[in-house]
Amino acid sequence: MVYITGDIHGSLEPIYDLFDRFSPSENDIVVILGDVGINYTGTLQDIGMKRAMSRLRSTFFCIHGNHENRPQNIASYKEKEWNGGRVMYEDDFPSILFPIDGEIFELEGKKCIVIGGAYSVDKFYRLSRGMKWWPDEQPSPEIKEYVEKQLDEKEIDVVFSHPCPAKYIPTECFLSGICALCPPRCSGQFLG
Repeated sequence: MVYITGDIHGSLEPIYDLFDRFSPSENDIVVILGDVGINYTGTLQDIGMKRAMSRLRSTFFCIHGNHENRPQNIASYKEKEWNGGRVMYEDDFPSILFPIDGEIFELEGKKCIVIGGAYSVDKFYRLSRGMKWWPDEQPSPEIKEYVEKQLDEKEIDVVFSHPCPAKYIPTECFLSGICALCPPRCSGQFLG
């Protein structure tokens, strides 16, 4: 079985709630659609969360968000093949996988493409308060090109991404005074 959640931002409470409610097994996959928060501080806090998640004994398939460092930037991560695509993982936490953007995975008989990252509308707030922010939070032009090539060449059943599709943007939840649809100097299109 595949379970999907997102944006836990370093709190395991939503994961514990999911496990209490549905009791995923070691054969199940929990997809977290970005902003997991386990690659945020670079400290023991991250390791503690990873240990706690590992004790839950399911596979965690963590899409990269914008409130966390990309695993490619962290020396302890390695790359391997998993369910038809490439993922990043750490030897100490083999059940926590970060799929590489644009890769296609076979999950429950479905072809699933991953598109991680997003634009941080709170970038300047975070920087002004000494909080973490990463310049490669959004997909690079190379990643976007790879994703588009994959979509052109292959049949896809499911898209796993951090931002939602444009038609589902919850504009009623936007912060006043901040353009949450786009980064500065963009054309006004939703860029995720």
